[in-house]
Amino acid sequence: MTEILSQDEIDALLNAISSGEVSEDEYSSVGEQKKVKIYDFKRPDKFSKDQIRTLQMMHETFARLATTGLSAQLRALVVVHVASVDQLTYEEFIRSIPNPTTLAVINMDPLRGSAILEIDPSISFTIIDRLFGGKGESSKVNRELSDIELSVMEGIIVRILGNLRESWSTVIDLRPRLGNIETNPQFAQVVPPNDMVVLITLETKVGEVEGMTNLCIPYITIEPIINKLSAQYWYSSIRKGEVDENRAVIQERLDQVKIPLISEVGSVDISLNDLMNLQMGDVIKLENTPIKSDLTVKVGDRGKFKATPGKVGNRLAIQIGDSIEDIPDELLGSTRSEQEY
Repeated sequence: MTEILSQDEIDALLNAISSGEVSEDEYSSVGEQKKVKIYDFKRPDKFSKDQIRTLQMMHETFARLATTGLSAQLRALVVVHVASVDQLTYEEFIRSIPNPTTLAVINMDPLRGSAILEIDPSISFTIIDRLFGGKGESSKVNRELSDIELSVMEGIIVRILGNLRESWSTVIDLRPRLGNIETNPQFAQVVPPNDMVVLITLETKVGEVEGMTNLCIPYITIEPIINKLSAQYWYSSIRKGEVDENRAVIQERLDQVKIPLISEVGSVDISLNDLMNLQMGDVIKLENTPIKSDLTVKVGDRGKFKATPGKVGNRLAIQIGDSIEDIPDELLGSTRSEQEY
């Protein structure tokens, strides 16, 4: 509860301040300092902290995939990791990137609208130099890309978009497509200047050259799936994917397992002495089991099907019939003699 001072206490406090016993600064520091956060109503926050964290985790996966893919394609050490995930206006993003630069407009099917992938010029020219047979050393080039260089960067960006699709697979089946590449940020107006966007900044290092790669996604593009951008949904989707993958692996392995299939032709009771004296060529007369009667087909040790015997050429064969439910109990319990075909 807030303590209310009496009039005598207020007079004593004023006298102490007037006499110099208590300074105003010292008194003003007494009590709890409230933290004030400035809120700009012109650019309201669209993404919650949980959604920002989820986007960061998704694009950390994207960064790992891009690191592996670019390292293999460039045959050089490439390191990509998420530096920050922020929300700002589209105008602020455009003002923060250099001119000229490599700026790809991405169609975010099946989501509406487009996103922007911006690659720092130092990274772009290092990649181009590497693919053209150079060492990929740092160069302070400040110019627009030529037609051949644009074609090379298209191939790189398309490969990166494949990694982006995989990293978003736990949330949506994203099919990002490269629209066009611009070099002047002013020509890439995908949303109005005051619209809010989420900016994923990726620190990128190719060999010894470092730069930034920015992925700008407007809020209007993510809005249809905004409820899925939660840590709980993301983790549950990952676990579900792992379970489905494990189930598929187990099913594939089980499909290759070989088990015995046994058809029981008949049975007979004989003495142990007769059994010990059996020799090749001896004939055993089975008990009343007509050759045309239905047989029990067992998988392992359990009766599974009912089959009809017959001949294919000079070999005995059986044709699978009804299920085990139609087989009499007395046939299922007979295990005295088995013949495998």
